[in-house]
Amino acid sequence: MPDVREEALIAAVAADARYQALVRRRATLGWWLSAAIFASFVGYLLLIAFDKALLAAPIGHGVTSIGIPVGLGLILLAIALTGAYVLHANRHHDAQMAAILKDHGA
Repeated sequence: MPDVREEALIAAVAADARYQALVRRRATLGWWLSAAIFASFVGYLLLIAFDKALLAAPIGHGVTSIGIPVGLGLILLAIALTGAYVLHANRHHDAQMAAILKDHGA
């Protein structure tokens, strides 16, 4: 159970306008990245549903179809977007949060 000092710090940080702005920016970024990956997966599913022949077309003279690298690309896109979020958070959000906590004596 948090002590009185921790509760006061939590309340002070939560009331700080910089913290509220940080939370909004972080949430907005998260929603945009989620929308990007969602749109990509929906697009892939629509291709599967409406143009199976395109995804089933072989690459060159091999047996691998176009659908395999496209599906792999979606997985790599999800990993890249996650990495981009973590990189951005480490560079910007963490520094801003540290400054807010320092200003409140934490």
